[in-house]
Amino acid sequence: MAELAALDDPRMRAVNERHGDDHGVNLSALRAIAKRLKAQPELARALWQTNDTAARLLAILVSRPNTFERGELDAMLREARAPKVHDWLVNYIVKKSPHAEELRLAWFADSDPVVASAGWALTSERVVKKSDGLDLPGLLDTIEAEMKDAPERLQWAMNTCLAQIGIEHPDLRDRAIGIGERLEVLKDYPTPPNCTSPYAPTWIAEMVRRKG
Repeated sequence: MAELAALDDPRMRAVNERHGDDHGVNLSALRAIAKRLKAQPELARALWQTNDTAARLLAILVSRPNTFERGELDAMLREARAPKVHDWLVNYIVKKSPHAEELRLAWFADSDPVVASAGWALTSERVVKKSDGLDLPGLLDTIEAEMKDAPERLQWAMNTCLAQIGIEHPDLRDRAIGIGERLEVLKDYPTPPNCTSPYAPTWIAEMVRRKG
């Protein structure tokens, strides 16, 4: 904790806080510490319990995904209010956990939109890697009905699912593009040069072009 505190840069903290992440530690420096420590599940749990954002990010990096119980991951996700902690927890731990599918189903329709966004993120993962058993037209129905007015983080996760359906499933591509065009979610999102816009029709077209 003392080492993390020494790395905290007030200017970086100010930038991160604009995005909801209350820490000022350079992520490359954080990864270097994790590389030195290697996987240490008990240290990871202790770091998580500090409730400090930088410590929780480090905790995720030194965790072993298969050491967490389902209920433990559910509690951690509900505590993870900083966007970066939430994102890393889902992508680095939950997606690699044997409980991923159970948690996807539990979180998908949760009344908390931040928790539900994790369910949608896990669903997008399945759309890409293992879509058998998913009701893809039903997902598009839900997106069409709810994405426009969804809270920001849930909207982003639903939009990602929309784009992945369009990219990975040619038979549903036209419908996915049509939903994106009608709803115009993230159409005007500021996108740096050489980056792909998150606006679903543009995203789908660019990824299909690259694959082709």
